[in-house]
Amino acid sequence: MEKYYYNSPIGILEIISKNDKLISLRITEQAYTSCPETNFIKRIKTQLNEYFNGERKNFDIKINPKGTEFQKKVWSELLNIPYSKTKSYSEIAKNIGNINSQRAVGSACNKNPIMIIIPCHRVISKSGHLGGFAYGEFVKQKLLLIENTPKPTILTS
Repeated sequence: MEKYYYNSPIGILEIISKNDKLISLRITEQAYTSCPETNFIKRIKTQLNEYFNGERKNFDIKINPKGTEFQKKVWSELLNIPYSKTKSYSEIAKNIGNINSQRAVGSACNKNPIMIIIPCHRVISKSGHLGGFAYGEFVKQKLLLIENTPKPTILTS
């Protein structure tokens, strides 16, 4: 398992990978000692830099998030939300075949181990408000601004 720390425009990101698959990407309070920079880590950093510079809309990083089957189903659905678009918690619930699970969808978003690449920041409330975010509303808003999402727009399925 490799652990690497990357200074990003939204804070220090901890990158954890294993066997050339990303298993965690999260904001952390401080950087610790990083592993040597592997080719896979370089690729992740390059793609994140491109994203933060507004040059990358899709990632082609192999991921392996750990979670329950329900969480994985939600995270898989989040991967279908296009860059600079949003969907509501209730739309995600409907799309995974569990129409009344909006709160559980919110909880799965909160436990997303691979932020940005699994775009939980693109999930908002049905009313159009930002809704919650594990790293705070400011970070969610900043990610949506990076994607030029001027005012959250909800996609209908």
